[in-house]
Amino acid sequence: MKLSNKSQALFDLIAPAVAACDVDLWGIEFLPQGKRSLLRIYIDKAVDENAEPVLNEDGEVEQGRGIGVQDCVLVTQQVGAMLDVHDPISGEYALEVSSPGWDRPFFQLSQMSGYIGQQVALRLITAVENRRKFQAKLLSVDLENEMIQVEVEGGQVLEIDSHNIDKANLIYQD
Repeated sequence: MKLSNKSQALFDLIAPAVAACDVDLWGIEFLPQGKRSLLRIYIDKAVDENAEPVLNEDGEVEQGRGIGVQDCVLVTQQVGAMLDVHDPISGEYALEVSSPGWDRPFFQLSQMSGYIGQQVALRLITAVENRRKFQAKLLSVDLENEMIQVEVEGGQVLEIDSHNIDKANLIYQD
């Protein structure tokens, strides 16, 4: 799970603007698409279990957790202005800002640590056990050795090098 050089440069550039909005930068996707590219920014914030429910500006009840529409608007304005000044993307581009959602993509190995015991979808660069795609239960995350351990169907346990992960996301379950 490594960002391309362009994505890493964009991540480093926009991180301070996102932090100024009092939210966390979960990850980014930069998708060059000919004349019009897409920059998708995922933001998150820590859960406050003790927060009292409040009505936001849209009249929706918020439990003091998660990302709201206002957070996305604020980050869009901050990052948009910063991108206009630095102009790191040649040509036209669309800027999208959202929460990672229930089926959140993982951009860093450390993000997976909070989801041990849950189902994840993995797409690998090189096949493991003759497969590149897995839906599996996340058993452990070894940050030091940059490995994860998953249990696939049939109870088989696999160790996967994080550098072999092309894409990973949580599988939402009720």
